[in-house]
Amino acid sequence: MPLSELVVPAILCVVGVYGMRRRVDVYGALTKGAEEGLTVLLRVLPSLVGLLTAVYMFRASGAMDFLGRLLAPLLTALGIPPETAPLLLVRPISGSGALAVGSELMETYGADSYVGRVAAVMLGSSETTFYTVAIYYGSAGVTKTRYTIPAALCADLAMFLMSALAVRLFFD
Repeated sequence: MPLSELVVPAILCVVGVYGMRRRVDVYGALTKGAEEGLTVLLRVLPSLVGLLTAVYMFRASGAMDFLGRLLAPLLTALGIPPETAPLLLVRPISGSGALAVGSELMETYGADSYVGRVAAVMLGSSETTFYTVAIYYGSAGVTKTRYTIPAALCADLAMFLMSALAVRLFFD
């Protein structure tokens, strides 16, 4: 049996033994933590369902393709392959949606192509802004995001602009 398969059970045993030595009700702490986790899940679930529904509606309605065609001239002028426009639109919203779009791009153009490399950099250096805000703020009960979303979207935009430059500098 490889050592990597023993890491999680070893950590669980060490934590259990440590808790017992400190005279902590380990099972009680476990069930209390599980209860708190379910409470957080119930607070976050409505935002998550709404967000995922919006992503699927955005993609199925054809709005994503329309916006991609609309942004194509600007992206070309900035040196970003216009084929990555759907990825640019989906990534701040959905990680799984962005991964699907990135996979399609790499399957169509090849992972070593310019489009594939730019897509890989975009996937690896950006965040699912709206998903993250929905999860973290929902679990903390925060209702006013204030400057979080504009700041995060500015960071995502900067990353998208820099991705094409990074691929050109490091891979060409």
